[in-house]
Amino acid sequence: MKNSSEQSLRGQIEKWLAPSPSIPLHVTRFSRAARNGKRYVCVETSLPAGTRALFFFRHPDGCWCVFPPVAETPRLHFI
Repeated sequence: MKNSSEQSLRGQIEKWLAPSPSIPLHVTRFSRAARNGKRYVCVETSLPAGTRALFFFRHPDGCWCVFPPVAETPRLHFI
């Protein structure tokens, strides 16, 4: 089981982008996906080698990940 810091948006940003006082971060986009209403955030950092940006997606259990949640597929129910 993951601890809460590993699941938080801040924890994921620290894991993937390793910010520091000399390498600031900027949230460049945040919204809900038009198709399914799931939340996402794009975070960007500028380095001498270039700009890096990552999207983070909120999952139904509340954790944030760099991959989107699995789409719910329609199911056929037989009666």
